[in-house]
Amino acid sequence: MESLNSREGLFERIHWLIKLRWIAVVGVFLSVFFAVNVLKIPVPDIPLYTIALILGVYNLASLVHVNRSRANFPALANRIANTQISIDLFILASLVHFSGGIENPFIFYFIFHMIIASILLSRLAAFLQATLSVFLFSIVVASEYLGILPHYCLVGFVSSDLHNNAIHISGIAFVFVSTLYIAVYMATSISNRLREREASLKEVNTQLIQKDCIKSEYVLRVSHDIKEHLAAIQSCIEPVTGGITGQLNERQMNLLERADERAGKLMFFVKALLEVTRIKLSREIRMACFDFGDTLQDAINDVTPKAKNKNISIASSVEGTIHEIRGAREYIHEVITNLLANSIKYTPRNGKISVIVSDKGNSILIEIKDTG
Repeated sequence: MESLNSREGLFERIHWLIKLRWIAVVGVFLSVFFAVNVLKIPVPDIPLYTIALILGVYNLASLVHVNRSRANFPALANRIANTQISIDLFILASLVHFSGGIENPFIFYFIFHMIIASILLSRLAAFLQATLSVFLFSIVVASEYLGILPHYCLVGFVSSDLHNNAIHISGIAFVFVSTLYIAVYMATSISNRLREREASLKEVNTQLIQKDCIKSEYVLRVSHDIKEHLAAIQSCIEPVTGGITGQLNERQMNLLERADERAGKLMFFVKALLEVTRIKLSREIRMACFDFGDTLQDAINDVTPKAKNKNISIASSVEGTIHEIRGAREYIHEVITNLLANSIKYTPRNGKISVIVSDKGNSILIEIKDTG
């Protein structure tokens, strides 16, 4: 399973590691300067400054390499992360050697890399990095103890013979090694749980998307069927109101015209529902030019029966410069209709609702005011 668990996420985390490395470069320069010039500890500053410079150059090269490899990053992600952490451990071991070896309290900075490895890499890779840390630490300590490598004592900071004290070395080594492996175990356990939780959430999200598509497809089919039936109803009403089947009295004509009007409005809603459902399925909004004034008036007409039931008047004012606009007409119509319906709901009887539309250059401002 990939770390947390997307390759793009790993790319960002490697960039985060590079940023941390810049902090480390500055930290090494400042620490060496402070130790030599303030604390007067005789550490070999030239080798330490050189290692810090190498770390900076290596970090810059890593940044360039990662950016250039972005196109092929999915195939290189784990290799890049493993390589960078391994090089960091070699550099840290070199810094530890030139700054006191086992006497240096900064040896426990290896833990930071173990935590980073646990976040970026698999559990196996993180434990392998911990093993590499133990190996490098052991090489430095054993070589200084056996005299293979010179020991640079932190005079004035710790006792000068600690690197030759087998009991002290054994104790520090035990604490160091156990701390590294425990840190990796705890960090990888937490990371694995997060990865499992993320995978579970992704699976649930995928299922929800699939169910939403099924629901949308069902709505699309039902809406299409309703549209066909409405068209049939309208095709039956039109000949009657046109007098083809015979003369109608005023009351009959009025009822049929009202039925035809309601069927027309319902047809509009069904078409809008079809359009919205198609948008959800295709995941793109169809933008087109339309007359905003007509759309606003259609929305007002849709809620007028509700307003009349409460004797509420609706007045609209559209700035003269607003005519044809580009947008998703169905969505805009739906929003205005919902806002007006909400105003009618909370406006007492005999109230007033006003719709004011202003031209704001690249946009329009729609204000709906009521006496509720």
